[in-house]
Amino acid sequence: MNQPACKACVGLWPRQGHFIADCGLTRAYLHDDQFFPGWTLLVLKQHATELFNLSRDERGNLIEEVSAVAAVLSDEWRAVKINYELLGNQLPHIHWHVIPRLPQDPAPLEPVWRIPHEPVRLTPDAIASMIERLRKVWPGHMHHMGGER
Repeated sequence: MNQPACKACVGLWPRQGHFIADCGLTRAYLHDDQFFPGWTLLVLKQHATELFNLSRDERGNLIEEVSAVAAVLSDEWRAVKINYELLGNQLPHIHWHVIPRLPQDPAPLEPVWRIPHEPVRLTPDAIASMIERLRKVWPGHMHHMGGER
């Protein structure tokens, strides 16, 4: 069920031009701030604010999608670690932040929220290039991880 007041449900967030792929229960998008290259959002297609709002099967499928996307990002950016965030304080709609942490990370022991930085906003061409790069490896990797629908 969609909620008319929810920015995710009505398509106001994330940016539609940042769409990467349909993962099944979720849609993947590049995050606006690419200070951490590859920072990706997985947004649940249906409106729910808490994991307990989902059925057991939906929760299981959701974590499989999160894991498959993390594997794609880890491979593509040669991440030393992946951070996973499911907060919902600012936008009460289930969405995961999947963030590759790279060898050149300025503060590898800190959560991304605590690292002061100027947001890195990519040009439309750079966004399109990054999305194209991910789409080339996405289907095969998602299928391999069991996340393709």
